[in-house]
Order: sequence, then structure tokens, then C-alpha cells
Amino acid sequence: MTSETTVVAERDAAIQDALVKLFGPEGRSDPYTPGRVLREAGPVHQTPLGHRVLTRYEDCAAVLSTTAWSHAEEAGMMHPTVSPEDAPEELPTSFLWMEPPDHTRLRNLVTKGFTPRMVTRLRPRIEQLTEQLVDNALEAGEFDLVEMIAYPLPLVIACELIGVPEEAYAQVHRWSLDLARGFDHDYTLPEEALRARSAASRGFMSYFRELLNERRARPTDDLLSVLSQVEDRGDVLTEQELLATCITTFVAGHETTANLIGTGMLRLMRNPDQIAAMRANPGLAAYAPDELLRLEPSVQITTRAATRPITVAGHEFEKGEGVVVLINSANRDDAAFTDPDRTDVSRYADRMKPANRHLGFSLGIHYCLGAPLALLEMEVLLDVLLRKVRGIELLSDTPPFKPNVVIRGLEALPTAFTAD
Repeated sequence: MTSETTVVAERDAAIQDALVKLFGPEGRSDPYTPGRVLREAGPVHQTPLGHRVLTRYEDCAAVLSTTAWSHAEEAGMMHPTVSPEDAPEELPTSFLWMEPPDHTRLRNLVTKGFTPRMVTRLRPRIEQLTEQLVDNALEAGEFDLVEMIAYPLPLVIACELIGVPEEAYAQVHRWSLDLARGFDHDYTLPEEALRARSAASRGFMSYFRELLNERRARPTDDLLSVLSQVEDRGDVLTEQELLATCITTFVAGHETTANLIGTGMLRLMRNPDQIAAMRANPGLAAYAPDELLRLEPSVQITTRAATRPITVAGHEFEKGEGVVVLINSANRDDAAFTDPDRTDVSRYADRMKPANRHLGFSLGIHYCLGAPLALLEMEVLLDVLLRKVRGIELLSDTPPFKPNVVIRGLEALPTAFTAD
């Protein structure tokens, strides 16, 4: 074997090892080291399941930004065990996996209900709830931040926004966890996770259908009531669209935000100089959430399929061919971000020389509709912590992560607070 052949063989072995680690158990706590190996080895690689993966910011951003790539094929790529006939009940994702013109029509209707004014109106309630949760944590002294803050904050806000009563909080939370787990590729999920996803989807559909009937009889000012009445030149949401939209809104507004809070706080506790920077300049709390999401995206990967023959990263994709976008790798590309692995809560504060947009909320027509709410919840939490908590201490060097690959988050975050 020549030296050149040896180098190629070693490179290929390193790539395959990184892919195994990225999508395997090791990637739960650290998907970024294998992501860096892949990114430095090349812009595109092939997974053991046969999918191409993109590693670099320029290519990932280009794919997410254009309708030359469709999100409508995700069900087929990631969930081959679900038949097209069962998908509406098994995978109720609303406009998330649609393309124009259906996506345009449905998103325009939903946007009429999910307005910036609605998000702004929620701020006093978010502040009130956050104060209460932080006070409870201070009283406990040592506690699990995931259990006492990261999940309750977005859970209660999402439930109140949509119109879910308090007695149902625990049930919809369990369904949300099972759906988030089920976003991973079907062939990587144990049978019990597939069954749990199916039960959660059908449970959500049945529950929201019952709630919708109540709102149609007695409308309130919650999102479910608003969406049931929204209209655009005679066009309205069908019942199936409305139910799927509520489920998507709930899971996205609850699960991914909880993960942002958990992993974001873990990163800050591991970088206490950044907490000190926010204490010195509290205005940075408004910019820190974007930096935390860049470094710890709740949605780690997404998929697209080519709508026509197209070349990306030197690879020619045929029409219909799929690609996996590694958001976790793209967000740490040193060609796009200065010192990309460093936590810098001021990175997005310079309006004269703005940093590149991270891909944590996607780009293009699939940019996250709930992004302002997620950022607001994290910002308010940081504001309250800076004001009320003097000591923020991580009590475990290795807090456990959930087994999820696509929607990544902590299972627990042992923490200690001391009052200011």
C-alpha cells in the first residue's frame, strides 16, 4: 500500500468514525467534535444509510434558503415505516413539510393568528412566570434546572397560548417528548419509541380535536380560537390543517425552547466569564440567546430533497435526491464565524458588523415562525437570573442528554442557585 493510499484509507476511516459518533450515543453529549472532523475532511459525505450530508455553512445556508430544495420529502427520508396514508395522523407536521403553493397558503393563514403583537403581549406573563420559577429554584438551592425551569417555562406559555387547560399539562408534555424522540430516523429508533410516537400523534390529534370543538362553541382569545376563525379572501384552515398546526406549534414552542434553555444554561455555567459579561452589561441578555442557539441548536439536523438536478459542494444531486443538513456543524464553521467554538454573548450585539445568521431557526420559507417567542423566553430568563441570582453553579460535569439525535436536549441539569 502506497503512502498516498494509506492517507486516503486513514481519511476515509476517520470520516466513517466521525459519522458513527455523530449519529450514535457519543454524539448526544458532543456532536460538535465529529462535526468538525467531517467539516474539515470535506463539504459532503455519505452516511451508512446512504444519505449525503452537508457540513459547511455556505452549502447548508444555500440549501435552506432556496426552493430548489424541498422539505416535503422529510417523511419519506426519515420515517420510511410510516405509509403516506397514515402520515396525517402519525406525523402531523402542518406546513413544516410542505412546499409552495400549499406551504405559502397555510403559512399565510397561520401567520395571521401568530402575530408579533401576540408575542409582545405575552412578555408580562413570561416575566411573571419566570420570576416564580426562579424563586422556587432559589428556595430549593440545589435542583434540576431542566425539571424546575427549562421545561415549565415554555410548557406553560405554549399551553396558555394555544388554550390547553392546566389539568392537561402533564399529558401534553409526555406526548411532546415522545414526538420529539420520534423525529429521529425510524431505522435508529427502538420499537417502543415508534409505538410511543404513534400513540402521541394520535393522542394529540384526538385531544386537540375535542378542544377545537369546545372553542368553536365558546371562542376565547387563545390561539386555537383565533386559528379556527382566521380567513384570507375566503380561504380557511381545514380541520386537519388546524389540528396539525396546533401540534407543530406546541411541540416546537415547548420542546425546542426547553432544550435551548437547558443547553444554553449549561454552556453559560461552563463559561462563567460570559455570565460576568452580562452582569457588567445587562443589555447583552437580549443578544445572548442567538449565540447560545448558534452553539447549541435544538434542531441539530434537517433534510431536504432536490426539486431539480443541482450541484452543491461539488456533488451533482439528481431530482428527488435527498441531503442531510448538519446545522450543528454549519453553525461552527470558521469560514462563517470568527472563533466559532468560543461562547461570546456579544457576538450578535454589533449592528454595524453583524455576525452571520446562525441556522438554528433555519432560513428561507421554513424559517421558524416561533423564533421571536423562543428568543424572548430565553432573554427574560437571563434578565431575571442576572437580577435575582448571585451564584449559578453546575453540580455535574456530565449532565445526561436525551437519546435524541435530531432534537437534542438535556434530560437533567443539576444546578445550585444562591440569592443576590
